[in-house]
Amino acid sequence: MDIDGLRSFLAFVETGSFTRAAKQINRTQSAFSAQMRKLEDELSVSLFEKEGRNLVLSEAGLALRSHAEQLVSLHNQALKQVKRYENKRPLRLGCPEDYNDNILPQVIRVLQQAQPTCSIQIFSEPSIRLRALLDSGKLDAAIVTRTPDSEEGYWLASDKGVWIAHPDFKIDKTQPLPLALFQTDCKYHAAAIDGLTKQGTAYQLLACCNTASAQRAIMRSKLAIGAMGKVSVTDDLKILDNMPPLPSVDIVLLTGINPHPILDRDCLTKLVELMPNTALMNR
Repeated sequence: MDIDGLRSFLAFVETGSFTRAAKQINRTQSAFSAQMRKLEDELSVSLFEKEGRNLVLSEAGLALRSHAEQLVSLHNQALKQVKRYENKRPLRLGCPEDYNDNILPQVIRVLQQAQPTCSIQIFSEPSIRLRALLDSGKLDAAIVTRTPDSEEGYWLASDKGVWIAHPDFKIDKTQPLPLALFQTDCKYHAAAIDGLTKQGTAYQLLACCNTASAQRAIMRSKLAIGAMGKVSVTDDLKILDNMPPLPSVDIVLLTGINPHPILDRDCLTKLVELMPNTALMNR
């Protein structure tokens, strides 16, 4: 059965008149009548009968009424569900690998609440690389690290650098201190080297890593100590005391040159409000 024919049939049910039903669906009365005849021919029954001067539903018409209401309702629900995907494009979101465990899931949760059908493509790169991808239009948004004195982006959380090691790692003061750090463009890398140098502590830069997982793997193997943001520290590593201070940073969301439709002001405001910022610093 044609869904438009069922809609027209229900217009008669609601108005009780071919004339009024035709007006309701913006058709001529002759077009409406032709549509009802086609529906009757398809079903091989008469849906209407005369009652005095009025036209009413026949027994078959009364039987069709409840089914028509259900079919039109299901059709409307299906259209509503499918229409959500109209003109849909994925959100390309960048995030440094060291924020994947704690920051990224919180951001995705808010984005999903704002648009449940949104598909998100995740690109894990260092902040400096993510900025370049944003500038070239290859990303829609990125979670990056900024210095506390900067105003760029939408503030998500604050973090502080800490020294970490395996719980069983023993510092041998007779040997240079083995280090596993992020790449040289990381603020913690420069601060760690500068702090040890000023302290007069000999060190050996064992490894420069571009991912937190690589850095943590080296420390889990008890090969070195490292410096990273507190938010990236896992429970199987310990934070070291009595080490040179490391800087604090802000974690923010940057949007691209052509903002994705999901990243409207309401969504970004909600994202900032719902991020559990205090918990990150007090872990």
